[in-house]
Order: sequence, then C-alpha cells, then structure tokens
Amino acid sequence: TKVFVVSQAAAQLPLQIEDAMRPDNSEGPSVNQDTRLDNRVIDLRTPVNQAVFRVEAAICRLYRDTLTAKGFVEFHSPKIIPAASEGGANVFEVSYFKGQAYLAQSPQFYKQMAICGDFTKVFTIGAVFRAEDSHTHRHLCEFVGMDVEMAFNEHYHEVLQVIGDTFIAMFKGLETQCAEEIAMVNKQYPAEPFEYLEPSLILPYKEGIAILRANGVEIGDEDDLSTPNEKLLGQLVKEKYGTDFYILDKYPLSVRPFYTMPDPTNQRYSNSYDMFMRGEEILSGAQRIHDAELLTQRAIHHKVDLHKVKSYIDAFRYGAYPHAGGGIGLERVCMLYLGLNNIRKTSMFPRDPKRITP
Repeated sequence: TKVFVVSQAAAQLPLQIEDAMRPDNSEGPSVNQDTRLDNRVIDLRTPVNQAVFRVEAAICRLYRDTLTAKGFVEFHSPKIIPAASEGGANVFEVSYFKGQAYLAQSPQFYKQMAICGDFTKVFTIGAVFRAEDSHTHRHLCEFVGMDVEMAFNEHYHEVLQVIGDTFIAMFKGLETQCAEEIAMVNKQYPAEPFEYLEPSLILPYKEGIAILRANGVEIGDEDDLSTPNEKLLGQLVKEKYGTDFYILDKYPLSVRPFYTMPDPTNQRYSNSYDMFMRGEEILSGAQRIHDAELLTQRAIHHKVDLHKVKSYIDAFRYGAYPHAGGGIGLERVCMLYLGLNNIRKTSMFPRDPKRITP
C-alpha cells in the first residue's frame, strides 16, 4: 500500500482538533475563542463547525426558496451609499473619490425604491455594516442581512403574516434537512430543542410591557426594551405560550427610524414590529411611510440631512404602494436556533471592534 502526501502540514499545529471538539467546561484541554478565530482554517475542520455552517447555509437556502415560491424577486442593493440608511453615528465612512460615502447599514432605501419601481415583492441577501463599538455575544460590525419588502393591499399585517410563515417554513425545513447537523452541534453545545407555534404568536407591545410589569420590571409605556428585558420577556412568553419564536407588534414611534409609519389610531405608536428567537431580536421591521411629504416631515423631526436622502424621498413622489418589510441577521438566527452562546460561532470569519483578521 502506498500513501501519497498531497500537501504537507506543519509539524506543530496551533491547536489540536481533538481539543477543539470538547464541550465547554469539560475535562481535558480545550481551545478558547480567540485561539479558534486566529486559526480559523483549522478550527473549521471540527465536526461541529462543519455542522454549524451547513445549518447556516440551509437557513439561507430555505429563506430564498420560500420567498421565491411566494412570488418574491431577489435583487442586489449597493453597499456604498450616499447617506446613512439607518441614521445615527453607527456607520462606516469611506472616501469616495473627491467626496465621502458610507458602507450600507442596510438595503432599506433600495428595497423600498424597488417596490416603487413595481417590484411588489422583493428580498435580498448581502453584507451589512454597523460601526457599533459593541463587545457583546450578539453584535458584529459586518454580518449577512436577509431583507424582505412587500406591497400590501389592506393592512401591514399581510406582510407580517408572510414573514412569520417564512420563518415557520425555515424552522420546518431545518428539522427535516439538518437533523444530523443539529444533533452534532448539540453534542458539543447542548441546547433545548427550538419550539414555535403555527401560526406565529403576535403579541402587542403594550401587552409585552404589561407582562414585564407583572413580573416586577419598572418600564414606561413608550420605553424601548433593553437587552435584559428582551431576554426576560422571551422567558415569560415561553412559559406562558410555549414558543421560542414570537412577534412583538406596535412599537412606540419615538424608538423607531424616521421612515416608520405612525399608527393612524394613536400617533404615539407605530405600525412596526420586531421578531424574537429565544428572547433575542432577530428581525426589526415596519410599514414604511410611502408619502413623500410625511416622509420629509419625519426626516426633519429626526434631524436627517434632506440633501443626502433626496433621491430616496423623491422615489415616493410618483405614486407608491403601501408596503412593509424587515431585516434579518443570518448569523443571529443560526446562533439562536442552535442555542449557541456567541455569534462568533456562526460567523465564519467574524468582524467586531477588536477583530479584522483573518
């Protein structure tokens, strides 16, 4: 028998595959996260990482296939843009010949402009950039955004239903297509099976606030949810309704972006929603303002530079469908579905405030 060496490995490896395969807090040598990420090519060879990124690929594939079957058109938006798409200072500024530009915080403006261009159902999958100096288990400076936008006829809940149904289809697909991979991940990182309701639970924001108050949380009617309160509400919803996935509807207008449609029955609230998995946000969305004058008023209220968003606002001057949508973080969905404790486990080459290599 002959053995041929196709490519010779270095005599000393920076980490051992066997060590990288051990569960957290187990006996024997283990490999910390920074060492794994510094030597990602070797770390990816573990059975668990092979499984994680196959599950992540399946999430992306199921999302695309489900929406395509529902009549959506996939499009690709620019990542170099003239204005911060989400407002605020959490944006990467880049030089653009003799001027300046920004890395896209989301494809928000462009998916709405596609709707105005008679593509009534669109989605996109692509890189999203956030210059947030956040050192948490769930934040990245670059992640894969899965965005969706859709015109509706009577009520924005038509869109809410489509997005909720899409998640249900994704969860069912993962159960049938990735059972072996999920079991492999659970061997090293044990987690409770992901549970969901069909149809998805839609909880009014006011009711979510009431549930928190009933459990000792001091929070105002129009306060945004802090991360600890999101986690607590997720636990309480799981206990009461038996689901890890739910939708929180009708957020206060004051905590949402300028293009969010106010609730016509109560201007303190909005036609907006977030979706949660295991108590953490994985989608933020809303009905968008489709009237140029109201959009201008809201932009001024939020101190948005009108010159920089002129082409966006002008898109609504020629007639526009009422529409709504949302933006999803792929890595966060994968992390929470598998019950992992850090988003860097579901980003093959993560970018955060302290890491720009490999």
